Amino acid sequence: MTDLQYQIDLLKAMNNKLAESEYMYKLIVEKASLSFIYYSFEKDKFYSMGAFEKVFGFEVNDYSDLERFFSCFEAGKESRVREVFFSEKFSNKEEAIDVLDTCGKKWFRIICSKIYNEDNCLTDKVVKIIDISKDMSRSEELLYMAYYDSLTGIYNRNYFITLLDGFITDAKEAGDKVAILTIDIDDFKKVNDGLGMIIGDEYLQQFGSYLKELQDDRVLVSHLSNDIFCLGIYNPYGDYSVDSFIKKIRHRLSEPFKMSTGQEVNVSVSFSIAEYPDAGDSALNLINCGDIAMFRAKTLGNNQVVFFDAKMLEDFLSNVNLENKLSDAVLNHKFEVYFQPQYHADNQTLRGFEALIRWKDDEKGFIPPSEFIPIAEKNGSIIPIGNYVLDRSVMQYAAWKDKYGIDDLTMSINISAVQYKREDFVDNVKYVINKYGVNPQNIELEITESILIDDFDLVTNKLKELRDFGVKISLDDFGTGYSSLSYLMKMPIDTLKIDKSFVDSVLSDNSTRIILDSILNMSHNMGFESIAEGVESENQYDYLNEKGCNVIQGFLLGKPLPADEIQKIIESNRKDIH
Repeated sequence: MTDLQYQIDLLKAMNNKLAESEYMYKLIVEKASLSFIYYSFEKDKFYSMGAFEKVFGFEVNDYSDLERFFSCFEAGKESRVREVFFSEKFSNKEEAIDVLDTCGKKWFRIICSKIYNEDNCLTDKVVKIIDISKDMSRSEELLYMAYYDSLTGIYNRNYFITLLDGFITDAKEAGDKVAILTIDIDDFKKVNDGLGMIIGDEYLQQFGSYLKELQDDRVLVSHLSNDIFCLGIYNPYGDYSVDSFIKKIRHRLSEPFKMSTGQEVNVSVSFSIAEYPDAGDSALNLINCGDIAMFRAKTLGNNQVVFFDAKMLEDFLSNVNLENKLSDAVLNHKFEVYFQPQYHADNQTLRGFEALIRWKDDEKGFIPPSEFIPIAEKNGSIIPIGNYVLDRSVMQYAAWKDKYGIDDLTMSINISAVQYKREDFVDNVKYVINKYGVNPQNIELEITESILIDDFDLVTNKLKELRDFGVKISLDDFGTGYSSLSYLMKMPIDTLKIDKSFVDSVLSDNSTRIILDSILNMSHNMGFESIAEGVESENQYDYLNEKGCNVIQGFLLGKPLPADEIQKIIESNRKDIH
């Protein structure tokens, strides 16, 4: 496939997707009973849609119409409505207000949502106006907000906890049990992203309404958070057993929910269960244990059922213990840097090394980076860990250079997105390289696609500064995150590193081969060096070499090793060259 044909196919696909999206959103707006005001920052243009004209008796096409809209609400609240409408001036979050009309008869909920492009620039905003008069009066509003979830109409988290504690108090006196059944909608983000938040909200409303039908004097129903619901069940036996409710809910979910737009939405859910008195003696304890069990369920996939047990708590506490050990390891420098060799695919000469952190705990032995790096990124200890790896790696390269005279090998160093966001990151890299007198062209920083999410311009500016200094930039795990041709064309990178998941299945899966071949062709055409990691067999190596992959890394040619064992590889490589 030529680059031109690739671009043509890509444009066709994008146009088809755009047409489908345009039809879908047009259908939603026309059929919804909600009122909307849309504003385009680029065109400085207003549009009123949905039921707006029917509700307010006019359209919003310009600023004078907008002022007329503001004047529709009770005295003293007009300025607040104005603030919500222009909330982009002080916040990038969704803003909302509940307000009466000037007659004092109708309540409206006004929600302002802002839309940003990939460069974090504001492009559009949508103001949704909902008539909530039937749900509350002025006095009922406070009561409603105190006890009920505003989206679904069922108990909110705080009131649910209060009622659940009442169940537990009764159970203590009677010697009964209380169970909570936490329900997490699987992949709900895909519903919001694929069908829109309006459809997502409507689904939550319909699902919440169904669950409310299960409520009686022994069953509490709550909307805990975005896509998480919870049942509190007193004396969970017989028809009130947890298994009985799971079967009922799954039976209902076997049929899709039909939206007001005519669309049908079908999802699965995962369940977690925690019981009093085994899991805890308070509502908060039960909910926390349910959260721990749900976390386990999500690691297993979708449509799971997980019961909380003592072992699960032990694992949770083990993670807490690991975090404490990690703090001690950081403080006392209990890490070691290993190095995995990389070889040119065509002749198997040494290209360089990737520096990899290793931690050997006194009690548990070697702890995999996959276990402690996420914790380090969460609690901030990745900063001293990353600085340690950077310093030790450059220092080791300088030592090898002095001893063996190497000036043609590359030292690749992984950089966390947390490190990269720091203002002093670029200066720190330059300082370490200059401190050890290493040629910046021998240092390669590996970044992942996740760092591109927050601020693309800021990221690329830092990359350009490092690259101008001489450092090489490698995009790690390419193809698994936010891959985009537009990103690649703008980013100052030298190397694409193909994720191990592609290498693992390239010989057995035709789709993987197509994707991998396309990545290698694109890398070659754009002038990038390509590296395949996780190569473990001769057949994988032969295939990658045949397809033009430049560099091979993996257990087939070399495992990660401590510095003293890497010296033998360097010595052997020097002999082969000379």
